[in-house]
Parts: sequence; structure tokens; C-alpha cells
Amino acid sequence: MFNKPQHKTPQTYLDTTSPEIVFRVREITKTYRMGEVEVHALRSLNLDLYESEFVVLLGPSGSGKSTLLNILGGLDIPSSGRVFFCNQELTHARDAELTRFRRQYVGFIFQFYNLIPSLTARENVALVTEIARKPMSPKQALELVGLGDRLDHFPAQMSGGEQQRVAIARAIAKRPQVLLCDEPTGALDFQTGKLVLEALAQVNQELGTTTVVITHNAGIAAMADRVITMRSGEITDVRINETKLAPAELEW
Repeated sequence: MFNKPQHKTPQTYLDTTSPEIVFRVREITKTYRMGEVEVHALRSLNLDLYESEFVVLLGPSGSGKSTLLNILGGLDIPSSGRVFFCNQELTHARDAELTRFRRQYVGFIFQFYNLIPSLTARENVALVTEIARKPMSPKQALELVGLGDRLDHFPAQMSGGEQQRVAIARAIAKRPQVLLCDEPTGALDFQTGKLVLEALAQVNQELGTTTVVITHNAGIAAMADRVITMRSGEITDVRINETKLAPAELEW
């Protein structure tokens, strides 16, 4: 299971050629039980995500964005429905198979950086490259996010935005096919947040990595190929940006 898909030349969702579907989500629901109360996090949700596209998931807290992201990343399973990654079904995969899927194909970025304080930027990234199959070097990954001059600095010697970019470098160093980002700018100020978004956009463009960014900040949506809005566990709107803005042009 999870044989390496053939990687094609990066393309965007708006290309006239037909992009490959990376994820197919069909009629998934997710229900949590809290005592005698059932919480419906996702309700019969359908979605396709395409090779190399940049997607922003918008919606208020509790709309199901993080639940969807966790299911896509193999961190959680739906209560019902089916999820496919490159035509291979995740829904009934064994734990070992999901671990292999996450390790080989998915990079995760969260609001908090989760760097190890006693390790340098290079060493934090090397934690991933040492277990990946065909990684880039830590130096190459850090240079890609604009930190080539900070290789041997510790997290305490770096700003919040720099630490988040180390986290991005760590996520991309294994050359994942998919990058899943949960509020990656949520703990950052406006200018620092834009630097992080620039790093994500560069990774998407240069590596062709399908990138999904969760945010409640509607201003970020202008840099996406597609904007998917969620509310109460459902997709309420899907919009294609005919003209994308560069992160430096965003306002919020």
C-alpha cells in the first residue's frame, strides 16, 4: 500500500491541462461523543484536492477545518465515508500503513512550532531527514525558506517567524507530496505572518507540493488557487481565484 505516486511537473489548479487528483473525499462524516451528547464535526463532506494547488480553508472555530485536515493527514479517521490518496484508500488502512503514509507523503505545520530548544535549526530539520527516504539536506531546506544564514542558531536566538520557517523547512525536507498547515500564522504579527506565507508560496511553486492552509483570516484567501469555506461541518462555498496575490500584497 502507498506505493510512491509518479510526481509530475508542478502545475496549478487553473491550468488548462487536467491536474491529477491527490485526495478524493467522499461523503465523510465525523461524530464525537461527549457523554450523552453527539458532536457532528463533519457532515457528508465531499472534496477533491489537486496536484500542486494551493488551497485555503476558511471558516470560524468549530466549522470542521482541523478535523478535515487531520483526516487528510491520517491523524484521524472518519466515522463514515471514504478518503483516497492517489487512488489508494486511507479509510480502512492499518495503523502501520497510516504511519508510513504520514512519514513518506505528508508534511505538517501547526500554529506552534514544536522545535526542540536544545537543537540548532539545522539539527531540528535533520530529525526528519534522518528517517526520510530521499530527503533534501537540512541546509537546502532552510535555504529554501530564507534561513541559509541561520543554520546553527538555536530557537531561542530566533524570532517567532524564523522559528515557524524552521518548522516549514522541517516539514518540507522529506519532499512531501502534501503540506497541511493549521493556522501557521496564528501566533504571528502581520509582517512576520507574511514572511511565513511567502515561504509556503515558494515551496508550493518550486516543489509542486499540494498545500492546504487552514485559517480564520479571510485576508489570506487572496493568495490561494482555491478558497473553500466551511461552516458547521459542511462546505458552504468553493471559489477559484482567477488572479492570485503575492503574500507581500495581502492586507488584513
